[in-house]
Amino acid sequence: MKRPSKITTIVNEISQNPSNSSNIPFRPQKIRKLISKTPVNNTNNNPVNPHNPPKIVKPLTFQGEIDLALQYLRGMDPLLATLIDKHRPPTFDSSTPSPPFLSLAKSILYQQLAVNAAKSIYNRFLSLIGGEESVLPDAVLSISPQQLRQIGISQRKASYLHDLADKYVTGVLSDDSILEMDDEMLFEMLTSVKGIGPWTVHMFMIFSLHKPDVLPVSDLGVRKGVKALYGLNQLPGDLKMEEVCEKWRPYRSVGSWYMWRLMEAKGAKGTT
Repeated sequence: MKRPSKITTIVNEISQNPSNSSNIPFRPQKIRKLISKTPVNNTNNNPVNPHNPPKIVKPLTFQGEIDLALQYLRGMDPLLATLIDKHRPPTFDSSTPSPPFLSLAKSILYQQLAVNAAKSIYNRFLSLIGGEESVLPDAVLSISPQQLRQIGISQRKASYLHDLADKYVTGVLSDDSILEMDDEMLFEMLTSVKGIGPWTVHMFMIFSLHKPDVLPVSDLGVRKGVKALYGLNQLPGDLKMEEVCEKWRPYRSVGSWYMWRLMEAKGAKGTT
């Protein structure tokens, strides 16, 4: 029999015992200098060694972090460097972020819906609950599945919302713990919520938490981009994606962003 992972054991323990849980102009030079193509760390003017990735990588909304990521990726991957030169740099919303619970609830409501339909249902949900500031676990649990169905939320999604809220109320999850978890634990804890799968977690990690090293292996746009960029014969599966994109660490989120841009340029539908 396969032994449960350490993280799965933690989830079960917390479920049974809630009390256990606790974002220069330069003067003209008279002497011409040779310009090194080695990426440079803007914070201290030290070269970024492509074979020695940065040990401390901040969220992508930190000042200068995108520049460091692009410099590093240019040095690591010449093919990706051509995309970096063709497209604008990635941008991530650095304004006050939404609480994780709100972002996850919104992700559930938006799943498998056209954008306009999802916005309409989400706005009705906000009217029912009293606005975004009222999207809290206890408030979500106070709304019956019947009330949710009346505003267009399917019975299945209603159960997903209630499961997410229940894991907050029982202490399995919290906004603070989500912000403090490492990527591996965060992935396993969030996929323990009904209706939240790998793709949803990866999008949440990139666009809500702005984590720099997320590779959404199940995203069709990223997979198509990797296939096109590297001339693969078929769409790469999870293991092939990990293998091909290993050179992007610790900035796989940024590499993925350029895969969406590549497919948009080719006329394919992207994620962002």
